Parts: sequence; C-alpha cells; structure tokens
Amino acid sequence: MEPTTESRRRPARRLRAVAVGGLVLATLALAGAATLGLGGRDGRQPAAARTAPAATAPVTRQTLTRSVTLAGQLSYGAPVPLTSLATGTVTWLPKVGTTVRRGEALLRSDEQPVVLLYGELPMYRPLTADLRGADVQQFERNLAALGYRGFNVDDSFSASTTTAVKRWQKDLGLPETGTVDRTQVIYAAGAVRVAQRLVPVGASATGAVLAYTGGTRVVTVSAGAGDTSWAKNGTKVTITLPTGASVAGRVTVVAAPTAATGAQGPADAERPGTGNAEVQVTIAVADQRKLGRLTDSPVDVRYVAQQRRNVLTVPVDALLALAEGGYGVEVTGPGGTRIVPVRAGLFADGRVEVQGDGLTEGLLVGVPE
Repeated sequence: MEPTTESRRRPARRLRAVAVGGLVLATLALAGAATLGLGGRDGRQPAAARTAPAATAPVTRQTLTRSVTLAGQLSYGAPVPLTSLATGTVTWLPKVGTTVRRGEALLRSDEQPVVLLYGELPMYRPLTADLRGADVQQFERNLAALGYRGFNVDDSFSASTTTAVKRWQKDLGLPETGTVDRTQVIYAAGAVRVAQRLVPVGASATGAVLAYTGGTRVVTVSAGAGDTSWAKNGTKVTITLPTGASVAGRVTVVAAPTAATGAQGPADAERPGTGNAEVQVTIAVADQRKLGRLTDSPVDVRYVAQQRRNVLTVPVDALLALAEGGYGVEVTGPGGTRIVPVRAGLFADGRVEVQGDGLTEGLLVGVPE
C-alpha cells in the first residue's frame, strides 16, 4: 500500500532540509578553512556532522491493523408476507410489534386460531393417521416441544400421534378430529415479529394477511459486488451505535448480487457502503441487550481488512523519500544520526510497517515537530 500524497510530501521536505543543511555546513567549513589557511594539500575538506532531528519517536513492535468502516442499518430485517390458507373471515390479528412464538396464534379465522410452528417445510397437505414423511416428523417435533407426550418423534403419524393431536386441538379450542388441517398451521424458521397488518379485521383470511420479520435485531450492509470479499459466513465485525457504544457482530448471510437500484443515493467517499449497492450482507448481534431500545437506526460496521502481527512500526511522518528511490528513516542516538533505508509495508492508523538493516525496537527516529 502506498502512502498518501500528504505523507509523501512531508518526508520529502524533511529530506530536502537535511540536504540543504549539509550544504550550508560544508560551505561554512570551506570558507573557514580558506580564511585560516587550513586544509590538506589535496584540497579535501572534513565532512560536515549531521545535526540531530527536531523531534523523535521510538520504533515500536506491535500488531498493525487496517480497518474499513461501512454504513449499515440496524433493524429487524426485511419484512416477509405471511400467507394464510384459512377460508373464513379475519376476526383477530396481533398488534404491530408483537412477537409470536411457537404454538401461538398468528391470526384467528372465524374465531379459530391459525398457529405458528417452527420448520422449513410448508404445510402442503393435511396430516392424518398412517401418513409418513418428513413433514410428519417436523410436526411431531413441534408437538413434543409444546409439551405433548405419549408418541415417538419420527416420520410416522401413529395412533398415539392422533391422540396427542386431539389434546392439542382441545387446548386450542379446535374440533378434536385428530387430523391436522392445512389451514390450522403456518411454519416459519423461528419466532416472528409482526411488522405490518396487510388486511383489516373483517377481511378474507385467505392470502397475505401479515408481514413479519425475525424476532431479533440484525444489521444489514449494502455494498457493491466487488467490495464484499470480506463478507463471509462467520466474519467478525464491530458495530458502532449512534450512542457511541460498540457491540460485536458476525456475518450470517451474504445475498446473491442484484441489480443496483440507487435507493441509497449518491456514494459517500468517507463511508464505503453508501450509494448504489448490489449485495446485501446480514450481520447477527448475539448480545441484543447492548442495542438498548434501538430498532431502526443507522450504524457503522467496521471489519479488519489487513493485519500484520508482531512487526516493527514507525510514524508515517518518519519516512524520508530517498533521492535514489524508496524510503528511509533518520535514526538518532548517542553516536549521532544516520539514514537507514527501509522497506515499507502496511500503513494503518498513522503508522507504517518497516524493515531495515539494524532497525530494532526502541531506536529513536526523526519526525517533524
């Protein structure tokens, strides 16, 4: 990584100042020698001594990290429409902001509950005695999680399953048929938070009646498809809240690239991740308590772009642009000062990784005042 224009300019001035100072000293020495009639027969003059730098800083050994900050949004995630198969009339809907958990009603159709259960498979057929399949096992797993016993959780809808279903239906106030109708259950990955009522009470119960999100807050980051090499499942990030507090996050979902919509407006060079975006990155926050009462708020997301462990570093301003090319630092000590050529590595937080012959931790190098 190359230093900024500003970081190049200042060391270059220091280098010129050292050269000019040497020229002045040499000129004065020559003039003094001529006046006093000193100097060797071959006309050579003694070399001018290098003056100490105006200020110094120590060479340190540390872990150098370059971080990148992106614009993010804290929310409950994008709302998802919830589709009901019930054929009656909506007689009750939960309030916006309500969290609905396993076994609780998402709505009531003709005063009968449509219940939330957890699972990936949709309720694609009625479940009744002697059926077998993954959907049977998914339902039985939920029934057991709700506290019903007396059956085996497997892929078989047995007579004991029928008995347990009747107890469940009785507790819900449903007809005790022992058969689970498609209209009685809606599956989701977990607890849901009601984001919006899509129909009023009194409307048809068939179709999209609610929009919901997950029950926990997440952070989303939008970025160009070429700017997401950092975003992999499990990548750790630091989230800075509007309050100034920080909380740990972890990448959980990286969506497929989509066409840029421009919804975020023009890009901000100071905050990558603003402007037209093509990839949506979702970040989980394990400690929800640290988010306080924030529910819909802009945040900053910081990730580690590069890291160099246990390296020697100096302030960027300590670098000198050498006339023969490359960089050097002005090392100073009891024996005077000397220019040591260095190889520059990672630049971060005002410091730069350096390697050079004889360069060790604790040496003092010249810096501008």
